[in-house]
Amino acid sequence: MARVTQEFNFAGSTGATLSGRLDLPTGKPLATAIFAHCFTCSKDYHASARISRGLAERGFAVLRFDFTGLGASEGAFDETNFSTNVADLLSAAAALTQEIEAPRLMIGHSLGGTAVMRAAIDLPSVGAVVTINSPSGPHTLLAKIAGRDAEMARDGRVPLNVGDREMPITADFVADAQSHDMTSHIAALARPLLVLHDPRDPVVSIEESDRILAAAKHPKSFIALDGAGHLVADPRTTTYVADMIATWAKRALKLDLPAARPVGVEHAGPVTVMETGEAAYTNLVTAAGIRFTADEPTADGGTGTGPNPYELLQAALGACTSMTLRMYANRKGWPLARVSVRVEHAKRDPLPDEKTENAGGKVDQFTRHISIEGALDEDQRKRLLDIANSCPVHRTLRSRSAINTLLV
Repeated sequence: MARVTQEFNFAGSTGATLSGRLDLPTGKPLATAIFAHCFTCSKDYHASARISRGLAERGFAVLRFDFTGLGASEGAFDETNFSTNVADLLSAAAALTQEIEAPRLMIGHSLGGTAVMRAAIDLPSVGAVVTINSPSGPHTLLAKIAGRDAEMARDGRVPLNVGDREMPITADFVADAQSHDMTSHIAALARPLLVLHDPRDPVVSIEESDRILAAAKHPKSFIALDGAGHLVADPRTTTYVADMIATWAKRALKLDLPAARPVGVEHAGPVTVMETGEAAYTNLVTAAGIRFTADEPTADGGTGTGPNPYELLQAALGACTSMTLRMYANRKGWPLARVSVRVEHAKRDPLPDEKTENAGGKVDQFTRHISIEGALDEDQRKRLLDIANSCPVHRTLRSRSAINTLLV
């Protein structure tokens, strides 16, 4: 399944604007999810982006975002702590609920996994939780600054080198981390839990996953990510992780049951088109609950990731033609086996009796090549050709439509 990505910014727990991205399947999502990045990562870091995109390709809508003060989000990192991270996740859930639907799956990498375990308790919609190389609680960070009490007392903070970044650990962060009884929170999670961990993780030891699993109630599962490293940066590993999470989540959320599958699409509300921010002309189209990409070809400055506007217009004419013939044949009881329509578009000079308002004085020429299969006689085939010219989109293109444009 293909996927599209759009920018998705929202207000975080402190009021700061948080920078997010929605990775979406091109069809109706199986379920919505939130991905929380690691302590020093961002929404666009390898693991965050690749796993989220992988899940979108497998049918999930995934929101990934930068916590307050990190990545492209507003706010000051040194004013945040574990509690504000949890609160940011609750804000993300509220924003996702308003945009699509309430999250059913939460995934977190490293400390992000710890945060989603805590946040899920306050989100009744969440039916399953996944952690990746996560500690059992924020207290594990405190061990990395042990013996620096005098420096903390003097400056109110100490720098902590994590990977290739230096992060300020404040006295408020320490006090907040010590206030969370994660063992009790994990025991109270009461959701299916999947723990993925590299047994040789040099940053968060495998003993941390043991503590999570010991505290959690069933159903709980463990998958070893042998050789993945703490940051899970290798594309092969992130593909594997996305596969495992998608397969497990479908069962945990009962999405693999026939009754849980969508049986139809709601056709309510307007069609919306929004720039994704990924490239100059890439837009996300939402129509009848289905999302897909519109773009320009590379020769015209686009990325070629979706049909261009005229191709969408050709598709509308072709689809309407096919549906109109099917409706008519079914009503008549005719043995129409299959209809296929190929639509071409070109601009040409107007004929003497044609008027045009197009730039350059050209006329839009649409040519339909209709293939009709079935045991139909010649009169039936000719009648269907006449009916093709009565399809609603055909009539719209032939007429002068009224278009109102409002600035909102």
